[in-house]
Amino acid sequence: MFAAAMAAAFPVVATGPVANAQEAASSPVTIRSLQIRRFRIGSDETKFGPFEFVGGMDLHSSFEHFASMSAFRFLDQGNRFMGVTDSGFWYFGKVDRDIYGAPTGFSGFSMQAMVGADGKAIGEKWFTDAEALAVRGDEATVGFEREHRISTFTIKPGEMGAETGRLDFLVPGRELRRNKGFETVAYAPADGPLRGARIAISERSIDSNGNIFAAVLEGPRKGIFKVARHGEFDITDGTFLANGDLLLLERSFNMAEGVKMRLRLIDTARIFKNRTVDGKILLEADLNYQIDNMEGIDSWVDAQGRQRISMVSDDNHSILQRNLYLEFILDEQP
Repeated sequence: MFAAAMAAAFPVVATGPVANAQEAASSPVTIRSLQIRRFRIGSDETKFGPFEFVGGMDLHSSFEHFASMSAFRFLDQGNRFMGVTDSGFWYFGKVDRDIYGAPTGFSGFSMQAMVGADGKAIGEKWFTDAEALAVRGDEATVGFEREHRISTFTIKPGEMGAETGRLDFLVPGRELRRNKGFETVAYAPADGPLRGARIAISERSIDSNGNIFAAVLEGPRKGIFKVARHGEFDITDGTFLANGDLLLLERSFNMAEGVKMRLRLIDTARIFKNRTVDGKILLEADLNYQIDNMEGIDSWVDAQGRQRISMVSDDNHSILQRNLYLEFILDEQP
């Protein structure tokens, strides 16, 4: 949706290349990183509500498919990661850090086109518009838009194969908007009220009251629930914190104000079938801050036991947008 709005407003925006049938092999990718040391432009402040800005990066590469990072998850605590792009690619890499633990770059980065059962790159946007990712053990769960589905894959960096199965996403297909489907898939903590279940939340597939469709896909609270929608913000991803609460990443865009991002905290204990949940807004930022089209979020605990939040942006293969990586410490857990 964001890409379409940008393209309508700025005709120079490129749609970006998609994989062709011959591009199934994994490709090493060199990433150049420009450091972001201040979150608020022109200000040295580091505290933003309960968040402390650690650092960030503006990421660049000459590889034609490096773009459109729509979701990512760490494979270990703040180190190795994997992700998906909405142009139909997997990516893997490692976050490099300085002696203070601030991010300085991506290394060991690679990309591979998503493949079908024949092992060939699918290469069609309609079938590879990946927007959401959850990881547990050696299994990745991916949410797709356009052709709405939630699929599972075996994680083999550099050798990702075809889907191994599909999940029932519970929400009636007629309720899912074409380009506003599932943007969040996440595993709840095993010791929390959802007992390790996967949840799925749509970007802006709404009911008659304007609330956003979501579902607990398994476990004792399996069923459809809703998330209250406020203003023009859409949900682009979510992550469960160490204390079990759900942190949602949200984004809005209009021509008058540009792009904004927001972080909202949901009490997981309030998620039940047929219930609408809401939560406290912890952070909101506009173009006075170092943000872009923020689409991916993950949380992890560092060596000092602190809760960290990492986010990536989707540049939509546009010369007007950026691929960003931002990192915060959540100092005060509400």
